[in-house]
Amino acid sequence: MRIERFRWWHIAEVLPLEEDLFGAEKWSAAMFWNELAQRNHYVVALEGDAVVGYAGLSIVDREESWVQNIAVRRDAQRLGIGRALLENLLAEAERNRVGRMLLEVAVDNHPAQKLYATYDFEPVGIRRGYYQPSNTDALVMMRDA
Repeated sequence: MRIERFRWWHIAEVLPLEEDLFGAEKWSAAMFWNELAQRNHYVVALEGDAVVGYAGLSIVDREESWVQNIAVRRDAQRLGIGRALLENLLAEAERNRVGRMLLEVAVDNHPAQKLYATYDFEPVGIRRGYYQPSNTDALVMMRDA
């Protein structure tokens, strides 16, 4: 597995992963195009030429950054790919000397919450009904550099 920069041509391969993992709450191609156009830090995890995961980080300023997403194809989960993607985002934030990293994770996504906690992310709030159309709450987690 290797991690490299997310390019526009990866969008077509990422969309079926989004559909499978997030259903009605999936991101559209336009949302990914927008993230890339804003020059946010996005990476893909590749096995051969196949995308098995992806992640994105939006750096607001020196004080704050947001994990936009981390996703791993179902058949590639629990192999350390999500951890590698998260470590890539953490390294990018550190390179940019960003003081705080935040993220939102579904309140029922306990494996992701556990992973984030191992990297010193702590719960700081709840966004009620954040994920639509399921109306699922999001747990906001934060990590200080």
